[in-house]
Amino acid sequence: MCAAHRGLDAARATPRSRAALRTVPGAANAAFRSAAQRGRPASDPTAALARSVAAHIAESMVALEVLERHSLLLARWGHDLAHRLSHGARLLVAGNGGSAAEAQHLTAELVGRYDGERAPFSAIALHGDTSAMTAIGNDYGYDEVFARQIRAHAREGDVVVLLSTSGKSPNLLCAAAAAREVGAVSWAMTGPGPNPLSLAVDEAVLLDGRNCHVQESQLVAIHALCACFDACIADAPVPKPRAARTAPGREPR
Repeated sequence: MCAAHRGLDAARATPRSRAALRTVPGAANAAFRSAAQRGRPASDPTAALARSVAAHIAESMVALEVLERHSLLLARWGHDLAHRLSHGARLLVAGNGGSAAEAQHLTAELVGRYDGERAPFSAIALHGDTSAMTAIGNDYGYDEVFARQIRAHAREGDVVVLLSTSGKSPNLLCAAAAAREVGAVSWAMTGPGPNPLSLAVDEAVLLDGRNCHVQESQLVAIHALCACFDACIADAPVPKPRAARTAPGREPR
């Protein structure tokens, strides 16, 4: 619910409900004063929150244990990505919401750097071009916002990485289909599986837990992938320029 709706609901509250809301802070203060007067310390209001934090961390650790089972696959992805990008291929990444942020994190590590100096590599987060996103969404529907960009930018041998907590987003399923059409390799990091996206790509890392823990695991997986990429790229050649597409009837320059 947006702030405007919350304000509207508060304005429409009955006099009795508004009065009840005003009494909450007063009742809490009275409880603390009463406990102090009886010689008993009031309970720490942050204790329950601390338990919630500890539970969140424990659930995250369980999700990371599941991620650890994919160590070999992530290492292979890092090696393959280093080989492809050092020979002129490009990485395209897509996700929705929090996964979009993770997608942009991955591309930033490759265009910039992860850990240590190296050459930049071609990597694009497909949600980053808001004009293209909104134009495609308006003209072709939101399901096509990533797929149409893949058809425009990807070439055979490129890599498409799709990030999703549910593995059910229609625009990512369309993106996987577009990657297959153009001959790009497709990988996914998703929540628990099997799910439609994990079945639509070439390979997938299936993460466990609630959505927030899936996203946390995605970030760890991305950093592990980048560490493997950097380790492999140290012995790889400087990335070659991408070959230009030749227009029909014209010789390449």
